[in-house]
Amino acid sequence: QVQLVESGGGLVQAGGSLRLSCVASGRMHTMGWFRQAPGKEREFVAACSGNGCSTYYADSVKDRFTISRNVAKSTLYLQMDSLKPEDTAVYYCAADVRSLALPMQEYEYYYWGRGTQVTVSS
Repeated sequence: QVQLVESGGGLVQAGGSLRLSCVASGRMHTMGWFRQAPGKEREFVAACSGNGCSTYYADSVKDRFTISRNVAKSTLYLQMDSLKPEDTAVYYCAADVRSLALPMQEYEYYYWGRGTQVTVSS
């Protein structure tokens, strides 16, 4: 049974930074981050496809967040800089063994983590 375990969430002031990590118990081709704020639908944040990590970003986080992976450690990272209060959400790691046609779509992913809370205060 594949498991995804996120870490690195917490409370930070606006303008600050956090780095999320997601460790997968198996080899994955595509990995991504999604987030869900209170009262809102879960939304795409960023994705990384293949060992070379072809990247995809939501417009709302482009130029502030950076996704990367360490294939040897089966770990996905999300470096979040210039955080804003609207970034407050539970952040979920998602993964799949396939190369996904639409890595921005949550229905493409088979494996999900339990999430880590990120809170940005103003």
